[in-house]
Amino acid sequence: MAKRTFSTLETSLIFLLIMMTAITVALLSLLFITSGTIENHKDSGFPPTESPQSTQGSTAPQHSTPTKGPTTTKVSPVSTTPEPPLFQNFSGYHIGVGRADCTGQVADINMMGYGKSGQNARGLLTRLYSRAFVMAEPDGSNRMAFVSVDIGMISQRLRLEVLNRLKSKYGSLYRRDNVILSGTHTHSAPAGYFQYTVFVIASEGFSNRTFNYMVTGIVKSIEIAHKNMKPGKIFINKGNVEGAQINRSPFSYLQNPLSERIRYSSNTDKEMVVLKMVDLNGDDLGLISWFAIHPVSMNNSNHLVNSDNMGYASYLFEQEKNKGYLPGQGPFVAAFASSNLGDVSPNILGPRCVNTGESCDNSNSTCPIGGSTMCMAMGPGRSMLESTQIIGRMLYQRATVLYAFASQELTGPLTSAHQWVNMTDVTVLLNSTHTAKTCKPALGYSFAAGTIDGVGSFNFTQGTTVSDPFWDSLRDQLLGKPSEEIKECHKPKPVLVHTGELSKPHPWHPDIVDVQIITLGSLAITAIPGELTTMSGRRLREAIKAEFATYGMQNMTVVISGLCNVYTHYITTYEEYQVQRYEAASTIYGPHTLSAYIQLYRGLAKAIATDTVANLSRGPEPPFFKELIIPLIPNIVDRAPIGKNFGDVLQPLNPIYRVGEVAEVTFVGANPKNSAENRTHQTFLTVEKYEDTSATWHIVHNDASWETRFYWHKGFLGHSNATVQWHIPDTAQPGIYRIRYFGHNRKQDFLKPAIILSFESTSSSFEVVTIK
Repeated sequence: MAKRTFSTLETSLIFLLIMMTAITVALLSLLFITSGTIENHKDSGFPPTESPQSTQGSTAPQHSTPTKGPTTTKVSPVSTTPEPPLFQNFSGYHIGVGRADCTGQVADINMMGYGKSGQNARGLLTRLYSRAFVMAEPDGSNRMAFVSVDIGMISQRLRLEVLNRLKSKYGSLYRRDNVILSGTHTHSAPAGYFQYTVFVIASEGFSNRTFNYMVTGIVKSIEIAHKNMKPGKIFINKGNVEGAQINRSPFSYLQNPLSERIRYSSNTDKEMVVLKMVDLNGDDLGLISWFAIHPVSMNNSNHLVNSDNMGYASYLFEQEKNKGYLPGQGPFVAAFASSNLGDVSPNILGPRCVNTGESCDNSNSTCPIGGSTMCMAMGPGRSMLESTQIIGRMLYQRATVLYAFASQELTGPLTSAHQWVNMTDVTVLLNSTHTAKTCKPALGYSFAAGTIDGVGSFNFTQGTTVSDPFWDSLRDQLLGKPSEEIKECHKPKPVLVHTGELSKPHPWHPDIVDVQIITLGSLAITAIPGELTTMSGRRLREAIKAEFATYGMQNMTVVISGLCNVYTHYITTYEEYQVQRYEAASTIYGPHTLSAYIQLYRGLAKAIATDTVANLSRGPEPPFFKELIIPLIPNIVDRAPIGKNFGDVLQPLNPIYRVGEVAEVTFVGANPKNSAENRTHQTFLTVEKYEDTSATWHIVHNDASWETRFYWHKGFLGHSNATVQWHIPDTAQPGIYRIRYFGHNRKQDFLKPAIILSFESTSSSFEVVTIK
């Protein structure tokens, strides 16, 4: 290999990286507590906190002042909630749906997904929700809970704590085998809720504030669904969605055998699967849709927390069904859940060099000038928000048609199967004479390159199969040398970080992962702890379906539910792994990862089909680490300018606006993360219209509305501003309006503990006219 030379810029960046790494290592040593921190998940170490306000089933959504949240309560570790009586003499299932807020921090926290340092949250575009669906057999003997959550992915810590709280409340009713938690994979949600070191570092610390907010929201959504259960029917429908996605690693896809590829018309899975839930009167209850697409229409320059394209589809469907309710409220719940999205992008214009405009759709995703950092994919809109809405509307419109014409009813028993598996030590039977093994976790060079949806830094490129002496030397100095065993196991991946051999202050990647299948009649929901590529998903679905058929369960519909229960990065096919683009470099258990999963899930399918689930091994229980790195951004006291109070208007509204314009007002602000601790208010903002007939103000938008924006501008020494925007839609009625701001400020007197105080403010009134 020729000797590398570096430019002045590269040298400066390398020096900066070394300094940042050294500082990080020092902080890790200082901030972690490494003794006595591994706990069984039965003792979470976190006290239950108050539940966020129910956002489902409200009968009075349009109130001039937001309702205050409930007071803090404690859940007894031994008490259980009695089962409501279930009506049994009907055909179908008992069905309950629920939705609850799980937003967490919207400031002073990194966003989870792109892994981009400095992409911290600075406000809110839309709230994030947990959407729960509980289904039980007519006699109540078997049940399941499927929960789709507007976050990047489910962490192991999150799942273990949710199961712990469910056990405290319901006993053995909701368990590891019959509860599926699935992340939508929006890249615009808060980080900070993980326990493994790679993700803790990427999150810039563990946020107990956000973790508890998310857990409480997920549990609350299940509680609502549990209470709302009623006899009903479930119908299934399928259909293709055209024009909403592309394969972002087509060169990898082409490595799969031609004989396999010619069986499919596209290099992405275009099929959407929809479940329609109604009560016995035919009244709508809820929808679950599974479709393979990355929620990355909002790119890595975004700083507003939001649910991206999948969340916008949920928003449109719920607004259509919940007429007269504010966003996030109303009885109907619509979840657009993730599937095998590993190599699927919504940025349908494809990758182009941002500096020249030419295509960079090549094996390494590089540009002639600027290399891989210039190669980025673009969505169909003029902005990332417009692209989000275009793609989300496509998903919503297709789901609407499939929902309306869903006529195939799901009937039959409900069965669940689950195992914990040590994925670092699975022996895979390749054929009748040869076996292989999975590996201890490791990340390859192309992991650092990022993707065309969010590029990495430095000189890393996708498709790298040879290591670089400089980076290897730097790694060895900072983290130690990887063993020959792990390097050999992962070939042809050049190991950049040997995470499976790093255990300080805690393991860097999970060893123990969940594998899980729940069947609902002829539907098998397969919970995958990562991101399957298109062909990986196809192989897994076919293998599970064939296994069911072998043991008498014919014509099963197998859906891939992605990013469930614990996050383990990507899962590529063996052939895709050989060329080491981003997805393959992020397949942390080595080249035989997919084969191992196929073997494991076939075992679950066989157990369900042969009624031998009770004989399945429970497997090794995962750890729960109680002490984790604290956030690198400290809590500080909020301060208002001299002569001002929190909520005072700094930049007033105009007296009149036309539809299509943006009404904007700026207030003296306080850190929005305080509101994730004290939930006195359930929204940061409202847009209200004056009603002459009743002489009252009527809420028309809240901070869950896609027409509003909440920006937080951080200043020095605790000073900050909050800007509220209302993008006035064409549907806005003419009249008099006002904007309100709700916040919390942190106060601390000398030698006293900090307290959080709520405040609210109201803008001047303004007029909206319909003349453009």
